[in-house]
Amino acid sequence: MNKEKLFHIFIENYGKILGVFLGFLFSILIICIGVIKTIFISLCVCIGYFIGNKIDHKENLLELLDKILPLGKYK
Repeated sequence: MNKEKLFHIFIENYGKILGVFLGFLFSILIICIGVIKTIFISLCVCIGYFIGNKIDHKENLLELLDKILPLGKYK
């Protein structure tokens, strides 16, 4: 199989490949460190992704903090 065909297959099935990889990683984490710690790590990764996405799109993080934290903290 040549590299171009393999690359094309990877691009067509990117979501499936990523889903399988993440599911495999999640199952290994549950087996090795337990359910609660795995959920905590997953939550931290999601929060990190959310903040990174805001930074990538040049959004103001202080506005987000104003929505989450009590009034007047960052004004």
